[in-house]
Amino acid sequence: MPVVNYGDEVMTAPERSLRADARRNREAVLNAAGELFAQRGDAVQMDEIAERAGLAVGTLYRHFADKQALLAAIIGRRFEAMTTLARNAEDVEDPGAAFEALLYGYLNSAQTDTAFRYALRGPEEPSWNDIADEKDAFSAIVNRIVERAVNAGRLRPDFRGEDFILITRGAMANMTSTGDWHRHIALLLDGIRRAQP
Repeated sequence: MPVVNYGDEVMTAPERSLRADARRNREAVLNAAGELFAQRGDAVQMDEIAERAGLAVGTLYRHFADKQALLAAIIGRRFEAMTTLARNAEDVEDPGAAFEALLYGYLNSAQTDTAFRYALRGPEEPSWNDIADEKDAFSAIVNRIVERAVNAGRLRPDFRGEDFILITRGAMANMTSTGDWHRHIALLLDGIRRAQP
């Protein structure tokens, strides 16, 4: 039986195949859940997700113990892209422009991902412990960008990284067919920018 070195592990070809199958199944579940949550919100049941993914319910539960774990995985997958976006924003020289690049970049990305917005704002709390590393990596960059903007006098002195979450969730609530989240953010920015003497 052929044996290959897979990172720090030595794996047989059948083991590699199983690992690839597991990754495909996990992605199928996340894609199916994203579609269903976007369509029907919290009415979606785990067995429906498995059916949409073309998998047995047992296979779904091998990847995600419950709906909270599934919601966390949806958020975690988006956080990878958000963290890259945040790093790019941090490279912007002007502190105020860096904050706005982060804010608008985050929200533009969220606008195209209904499942992500549902997972963050839905009635069930995601299992945050499952994605602690992804959340911490993103939050650390947000905090640095916010602190730099505050220190440069571009944001009001009492603004904190946690306030970024309040603002973005409020904007996401206005990402509807009739809502205008861009106006929502414009009004908020007027309130959080430091008043110039």
